[in-house]
Amino acid sequence: MRSGGRSGGALRMSDWMAVGGDMMSAALVEHTGPWTPDDVEALPDAGDHARFEVYEGGVLVVSPAPGVGHQRASYRLHRALAEAAIAAGADVEVLEAVNVALPGGKLLVPDVVVVDAAVVSETATRLPCEAVQAVVEIVSPSTVSIDRAVKPALYAEAGIPVYWRVELQGTPKIVACSLSRGRYVTRTTLIAGTPGRITRPFPVELDPADLTRRTP
Repeated sequence: MRSGGRSGGALRMSDWMAVGGDMMSAALVEHTGPWTPDDVEALPDAGDHARFEVYEGGVLVVSPAPGVGHQRASYRLHRALAEAAIAAGADVEVLEAVNVALPGGKLLVPDVVVVDAAVVSETATRLPCEAVQAVVEIVSPSTVSIDRAVKPALYAEAGIPVYWRVELQGTPKIVACSLSRGRYVTRTTLIAGTPGRITRPFPVELDPADLTRRTP
């Protein structure tokens, strides 16, 4: 098992067993062979909001629950996109941290997803990538290479039209990309302190400086 973390670096198996609960650690240790989305969804809930993803070759990647700044940004992006979708009359749902099924048995958990409303149901445990219009990943220090390189490549391979990368370290920024000839091309970069507009998947006005500010 391979693992990666959003706060505090990669998780070793021994670390996970110490925090994940007896049932969860037993399920992880006893698993043999490549992981599948069905395997992940069959895992017991340890109640710690960790994220489980399946990469190329059935590699399982475990990330601990995100921190406060990350979650503030996720919430505000979710809200901004949901309001923009209503204004645009788009028949979509905007969701946070849901499973997205990719070709080849891969399973990713974007921070925010814009998906066709028709495929969303109360009982759905994963969304088909074909119905996803946009994904947003918020970069954390321990997942920089995954969020900047690995995940965008997988999303592009799956044909997801729009990818946003949100950087919170240093000067916050949003890099909005769209798919062109099988790869993402940067269309708009917003820098904290300068409000701007991103047009895809629909027009939305944002200032990255607002993403992690405490709500008054």
